[in-house]
Amino acid sequence: MGLFKKYVSQTRKPEGFLGKLMVDGMNGGHAKLADWGMGFLPENEPDKILDIGCGGGRNAGTLLKKYPASHVTAVDYSPVSVAKAVAYNKQMIAAGRCRVTEGSASALPVSSDSIALATAFETVYFWPGLTACFAEVFRVLEPGGVFLVCNESDGTDKTGLKFEKIIDGMRCYTAEEITAAMCAAGFSEIKAVHHPKKPWLTVAGRKERCL
Repeated sequence: MGLFKKYVSQTRKPEGFLGKLMVDGMNGGHAKLADWGMGFLPENEPDKILDIGCGGGRNAGTLLKKYPASHVTAVDYSPVSVAKAVAYNKQMIAAGRCRVTEGSASALPVSSDSIALATAFETVYFWPGLTACFAEVFRVLEPGGVFLVCNESDGTDKTGLKFEKIIDGMRCYTAEEITAAMCAAGFSEIKAVHHPKKPWLTVAGRKERCL
């Protein structure tokens, strides 16, 4: 495996020295995408938020600022990412408003019906079975809770499909595929939004059974 492939493959699960380099770059590299995606979050302040695949912790920090009375739990299955996210949000952790923990999207370390808002920025590409993982998100959301997915690739762009071939286990999903998986998991009021100039995509759904 060449050095470039080894490095970009760290997007899946950052490990070791290259993983630390990747996580260091994630917070800044994904900032514009994440800020665009957060524009589609609910205006009403959720009391408990879950950021899945938190990476370097920047998005968890932004959520804490956007919703100043909320508590954010940030989850990632990479110990390297967890360590970075802890360092990034140390003040909010000390204040009792944030918790960063290791965990997988397929088995979230959160109680059922306990989360008002769940977010997934630049991470579902690597989830082990989209519908099953979305069902796990559905489990932890409280009735009426919202789940938002935000991706840099809409599943059709050349750059995303290029990296899909390079990075083992990566899958770039279209809006239709994400919508179908959300519906199959039980979400309703599902809405997909494409960026007008870039292949950026958000898809959001609410915890109410499809008819």
